[in-house]
Amino acid sequence: MDILWIILLIIAIIIVLVGILLLGTYITYLMVFYAPKRIKDTAYSMPQGEQYEKRREGIAKSINEMLARPFEPVTIISHDGKKLYARYYHVADNAPVQIQFHGYKSSALLDFCGGSKLAGKIGHNALVVDQRSHGKSEGKAITFGIEERKDCMAWINYVRSRFGNDVKIILFGLSMGAATVLMSADLHLPDNVVGIIADCPFSVPKDIIKKVARDLYLPATILYPFIKLAARLFAHFDLEESSAITAVSKTNLPILLIHGEADNFVPCDMSREIHAVAASHSSLITIPDAGHGLCYMVAPEKYEEAVIEFLNKVLNM
Repeated sequence: MDILWIILLIIAIIIVLVGILLLGTYITYLMVFYAPKRIKDTAYSMPQGEQYEKRREGIAKSINEMLARPFEPVTIISHDGKKLYARYYHVADNAPVQIQFHGYKSSALLDFCGGSKLAGKIGHNALVVDQRSHGKSEGKAITFGIEERKDCMAWINYVRSRFGNDVKIILFGLSMGAATVLMSADLHLPDNVVGIIADCPFSVPKDIIKKVARDLYLPATILYPFIKLAARLFAHFDLEESSAITAVSKTNLPILLIHGEADNFVPCDMSREIHAVAASHSSLITIPDAGHGLCYMVAPEKYEEAVIEFLNKVLNM
């Protein structure tokens, strides 16, 4: 009987420990991957801090200008059955199409209020995407570009089906959106995708997650296995399935990397890492004194010059 009680006690302890592990893993999922309703409801929510405060008024003005421009709402279905939403800004028939992807817990309006205007200024049509689990797109989990890169391919297929297989497509992303478009390069993109512009991308999902954990004074090395498990159990994806580093080392697509040297969230060195391993022709432009996602706001002339020069090159290759 004593042995039976010991066995039952051991089983009970194991059950409690497994329960604690699962609870901790679920809490980790909620903190890292879960998309709360608030990120679906606001276009004006900006990060806090001095870097953003001085730009807040100008960003809000650009958002209002974007909202005032006519657009066509577009929806498609993702590979896993989620309805995805985008705004299509038409400028000219037979013009190149930029497909634009915003960042983690951000919005299309916030991240591309400037980029969509620039597309129109140079005569390009723009498809400005609400990433899965953001804005009007369905989903509950943010996957750091892993599933989002497959959504990128779905949007490419939509553009090709609507405008023809010869339409020139440029992929343009900011922050996680930049990592998304870079990671999409491992999906055998069609030939009419002619270039990628990546503004402040992270190089590897694992690395940016551990960096943010360290910024919060958390034990990144200890926490990461729980984060990876949370991705698998509750968000149903493999956090290490792809990375910008891996994808760009295999693609022949021209790439323009843009990064703020004062980026405290995604270090500028991550773009330098990507640039160093890019198998294709790549260019790296860094902007002094620009924080995360603020390159265009800090140095619009330099930004536009770099983008236009890159686009002229890839569209005439």
